[in-house]
Amino acid sequence: MTDNDEMIPLDPGFGDRFDRQFRPACQLYVVSPPAIVLPDFVEALKAALGGGPVAAFQLRLKDVSDDEVLRAAEALLPICNDHEVAFLLNDRADLAAKIGADGVHLGQSDGAIAEARALLGRDAQIGRTCHDSRHLAMEAGEEGADYVAFGAFYETTTKPSQYRPGPEILSWWTVLSQLPCVAIGGITPDNAAPIVAAGADFIAVVNAVWKHPNGPASGVASFASVLGDGTA
Repeated sequence: MTDNDEMIPLDPGFGDRFDRQFRPACQLYVVSPPAIVLPDFVEALKAALGGGPVAAFQLRLKDVSDDEVLRAAEALLPICNDHEVAFLLNDRADLAAKIGADGVHLGQSDGAIAEARALLGRDAQIGRTCHDSRHLAMEAGEEGADYVAFGAFYETTTKPSQYRPGPEILSWWTVLSQLPCVAIGGITPDNAAPIVAAGADFIAVVNAVWKHPNGPASGVASFASVLGDGTA
């Protein structure tokens, strides 16, 4: 696929024209807020992971020192291990290797997938942000990513984005590739159903968990109905 191919819009019914291969039920991928108070967040993460099945947790802290990231990771990684939840670090493959994370999530400007693989080993989970781009997703797959992430699907205050893919990009990807895809951006239990139906393997959530009025455990539990067998 070339950049020019991006100019050809996807048919919203693209996925309906193909027999879908079996994929596991969509799962929850919880991302931290960009700023945390560590002692409080330790308890919040315990609550969230006790609220229902979570496949992965990503520590995504912004505008903090490496030492702060490492301190947070050292406190939170054991909680994820106790709940058998994959622990990924945002952006920094070097710090992920240092603290023994299960993987890293790389934005488009966060280094090469091959370099992250060399640091973290072949068993690490390496994800790549692909925005609304089929071309970037194909590149990520060719470069050895373990998953691709599309978004933001809806308006979001966590990480405002000019990109707004439609659910059909998930259908296109799941027809094309066995590599898992993650949907992110403003996803809540009320708007997640079209994303899940389109083929998302994971839905990544932030505010829907951490800002849930009844707490993070309820935030995780609130996705049970939309994820169906994935959390029932």
